[in-house]
Amino acid sequence: MPAVSEVEDTAVRAKQIPEAAVARLAVYLRILSGLAEQGATTVSSEELSAAAGVNSAKLRKDLSYLGSYGTRGVGYEVQVLVSQIERILGLTRQHRVAVVGIGNLGHALANYGGFPGRGFPVEALFDLDPDLVGVPVGGLPVSHMDEIPRVCAEREISVGIIATPPTAAQSVCDRLVAGGVQCILNFAPVVLQVPAHVEVRKVDLAVELQILSFHVARRADSAALENQGDTGLPGAGLPIDNGGKDGGLGMVVR
Repeated sequence: MPAVSEVEDTAVRAKQIPEAAVARLAVYLRILSGLAEQGATTVSSEELSAAAGVNSAKLRKDLSYLGSYGTRGVGYEVQVLVSQIERILGLTRQHRVAVVGIGNLGHALANYGGFPGRGFPVEALFDLDPDLVGVPVGGLPVSHMDEIPRVCAEREISVGIIATPPTAAQSVCDRLVAGGVQCILNFAPVVLQVPAHVEVRKVDLAVELQILSFHVARRADSAALENQGDTGLPGAGLPIDNGGKDGGLGMVVR
């Protein structure tokens, strides 16, 4: 067990970290874990930032939240940085996971071998289909959804993954909360209502694809405008007057 002062220090630092930086820390951890497996002992900020796809100044700012500043001319010690990030992300203990909805997505999640090695062993599976209940998936028998509160409480599940149709998601969420689950990863395209102490992360693959489509379309439009600007025609490549309305070429994109 870490000393009380260390726990307090970690808690204070965690409160100071912006959510966007938390997401980047998880990316850094994945890269650093890979470097450690390859036998690397140190990494420069330039190497780590390039691998993570961020600029080195932002990376150094993110790592400063951990109290880690590296050594000039040497960089960061890989294993030390791994330990610091794992501690700040709460990965020094395992978080038992339950997957609800053993369709194509749920089946894939139940069989994914990367969860246990990162501290997220899948300990329970649930579905309504009588043809699935009792059948092992990834080495675990599928339980009925009615058993969610009891099984989650008995197995001390802390993370629930919802991979059900949207109509069932809120009911499943309520049962997970009743079983003591504190974190929910929701793949159903609905907004869940949860108590204040429960954290929810929503993963909407359709929305992510639409965002990607937007960026592809924007680049294509920009390329088309540049090509018009190369024709030498009067006014080619100039901004289009849209009457002062928002949108069009006047839109500001992040």
